[in-house]
Amino acid sequence: MKQLILSEIERTFKRKKTIIVLFVYLFLLGFECLFLMMGGGTSFFDAEHSVQMNSLNSPTLYLRELAFVLTLIFIPMLVVDSFNGEYTSGALRFVLIRPQSRLKLFFAKWCVQGLLVIIALLLTWGTGLLFGKLLMPNVEQTVFLGRASVGQLGAFLYTLKFYGISFAIFMTVVTVASLVSVLMPNSILSYIGLIAILIGSVYASDQLMFFFSVTDSIFHQLSGKSSENFLFLLFPILGLSIIINITVWKKKEWIG
Repeated sequence: MKQLILSEIERTFKRKKTIIVLFVYLFLLGFECLFLMMGGGTSFFDAEHSVQMNSLNSPTLYLRELAFVLTLIFIPMLVVDSFNGEYTSGALRFVLIRPQSRLKLFFAKWCVQGLLVIIALLLTWGTGLLFGKLLMPNVEQTVFLGRASVGQLGAFLYTLKFYGISFAIFMTVVTVASLVSVLMPNSILSYIGLIAILIGSVYASDQLMFFFSVTDSIFHQLSGKSSENFLFLLFPILGLSIIINITVWKKKEWIG
């Protein structure tokens, strides 16, 4: 399994699209600094609650500004390129000619996509932290949506939970995208199909809004005042998507 993951990492970072996406994301992180400075450091917990960024709340609010791009552009592009791109180009057939477990290969690819999500989140957290420390007011306490005032430890723990839930949402998107990618005949249809599912989920149920409005949903979830707990939907969707992926990978004719 270790060798499969290392091989997948090598193939992933040899793709030009992966490098381009990471560089574009780094550019967006820098551009967001400029954008927020021009706006006086004002951000939002949601459409109804604005907030002044500071040294403690900046990492969460920084992710809010970029979560939409990660969910609907960068993650779909990387996953579709990995799963559908290798499938339609025939590269995956050459890998499966060898006596490799299909399920191990799926989980190797899934883990590497998770690694890319972690890299993006760490870059966002780090940039937001530096932005808050260097360019925003340094404070000893701050207030998050619906919460009492917290100090540095409380803000760190809140941010940790915030990014942890974000990671779970992004990995659910990765898992759904991987399934769509192996069912669609080409990359363009895979991307369009995934975006249609993510946007369509909002119209299917308001409780699936976390796919479209990631951070707003998390702020409400952590506020302690929300009557809806979307985590009861998120993790079953993630688990079901993994099970369906496993079934498809077992039965699909990859070679020939």
